[in-house]
Amino acid sequence: MKNCKKENIEGTYKKAIYSGTFDPITNGHMDIVCRAANIFDEVIIAVAKSERKGPMFSHEDRVKFAQAAAKHLKNVRVIGFDTLLVDLATDMKINTIIRGLRAVSDFEYELQMGYANSSINKNIETLYLMPTLENAFVSSTIVREIIRFDGKFKHLVPQEVLKCMS
Repeated sequence: MKNCKKENIEGTYKKAIYSGTFDPITNGHMDIVCRAANIFDEVIIAVAKSERKGPMFSHEDRVKFAQAAAKHLKNVRVIGFDTLLVDLATDMKINTIIRGLRAVSDFEYELQMGYANSSINKNIETLYLMPTLENAFVSSTIVREIIRFDGKFKHLVPQEVLKCMS
């Protein structure tokens, strides 16, 4: 392709960032993290503060949950943030954003976000990963609803997160 120009900032293609509210982080999220960790040298789980969403768990707890869930992955680290994701990625010299797609319903929203991010920074690429079939239905929303009604949710979140919740 004639106009295919790779604008590589040193080190940017070896790292990726996976962001979300992670309220709480689930087995579905960790499925995506593990897939990304097999592709990239380093994966950053970026936990958004997202106060406007009214999360069930505090930002500090959500960061702690993600750290506990990812502690066994040597090339994954967790940070909290309260900025535009594109600005965070640019500041960290990362140009690949990981997003998870569970169903067609996720696709439209994620595609719009990917385009919006690219419109802000043309060097940002969004890579969409699908979880395994067993985790395709798992979402933080479902887990929160089960928790609210005192239901069984232990099979939907990493065991390390359950320990932090106790």
